[in-house]
Amino acid sequence: MDLGINGKVALVTAASRGLGRGCAEQLAAEKCRVAICSRDGNAAKQAADEISSQASTEVLGFGADMGKVDDIRRLLENVRQSLGDPDILVTNAGGPPSGTFDSTDLADYEKALGLNLMSAVHLIHGVTPGMKAKGWGRIIAITSISVKQPIGTLLLSNMARAGLTGFLKTIATELAPHGITVNALLPGTHKTSRIDELAQYRAEQENKSIDQVIQEMNSANPTNTIGDPSDFGAAAAFLAGAQARYITGQNLLVDGGNYSGLL
Repeated sequence: MDLGINGKVALVTAASRGLGRGCAEQLAAEKCRVAICSRDGNAAKQAADEISSQASTEVLGFGADMGKVDDIRRLLENVRQSLGDPDILVTNAGGPPSGTFDSTDLADYEKALGLNLMSAVHLIHGVTPGMKAKGWGRIIAITSISVKQPIGTLLLSNMARAGLTGFLKTIATELAPHGITVNALLPGTHKTSRIDELAQYRAEQENKSIDQVIQEMNSANPTNTIGDPSDFGAAAAFLAGAQARYITGQNLLVDGGNYSGLL
């Protein structure tokens, strides 16, 4: 299927690896001109070169910390100067530390909100003027299954991503008349470094081996496996495509059927 986004400018944050990279790879495969970032600028540039070589399209890597407003502003300006105003934005950021109410310091709450809520707000504020001028845009936020089904050991992530979900749903109706769609992708368990971190945390808390925890993650999913970033990226590419013009304000689960609720 031709998604009709050949030549569009796409910005994917926190995309040197994991789900962000899966999204960047799939958008590059559709011949978008892609910008990615990472806190490690060298890692971002290396990933960009690898993606560009695979897809034979222009991919640029920049250093930017999504927890720092100045970095976000500089990233947006670098992308405009190098590729033009983004037509497609995929917001992503590393997750805050694992923890429960008892184990979480008060100072960590504000950090989590800055990283996993306000980073997306700043990015969206930065790209929407250009999208409005063109009458076309796609905003896709990577959130989590936890916005529907909170995860007990991820208090900070549950809180920040739920707040982002409310923001996205609200602006979706405001931006729809301008030809801009706003959607969220809700990952379940995927093969990423974040899952390695969570598996290690669980192993320590439950006195199990990491391999045992990973196997339990596999068994807990109806598919008996955990997801791959390329599967997740394909969902992002579809939401960025021309065929998804009438899909906005939605939260799409990409979780192998793990979510057990009706709504």
